[in-house]
Amino acid sequence: MKINDVPHGLNVVIETKSKRVYIGRFDSTSGFTALLHDVDVYEVKAGTDPEAYIRETALYGVDVKSRDLQIEVLDIERIRLLGDIPKP
Repeated sequence: MKINDVPHGLNVVIETKSKRVYIGRFDSTSGFTALLHDVDVYEVKAGTDPEAYIRETALYGVDVKSRDLQIEVLDIERIRLLGDIPKP
């Protein structure tokens, strides 16, 4: 999935090349940035897999750390809908 294919208002999981995972409600893109609302930011430590954290968030909900956040589109490595994530 590409960032431009994400419907407005859906919760997404965005994994980045800079080893961060953003989980939040997609709003829009503008140029080379994407705007998310009610976002959780997870710093992936070297040698760890963020999938367990992502699945836990899918089960229990987003731990909001930022109300509005812009991320660089060119840093995006993978995008998934939070509703499509298997729950543990």
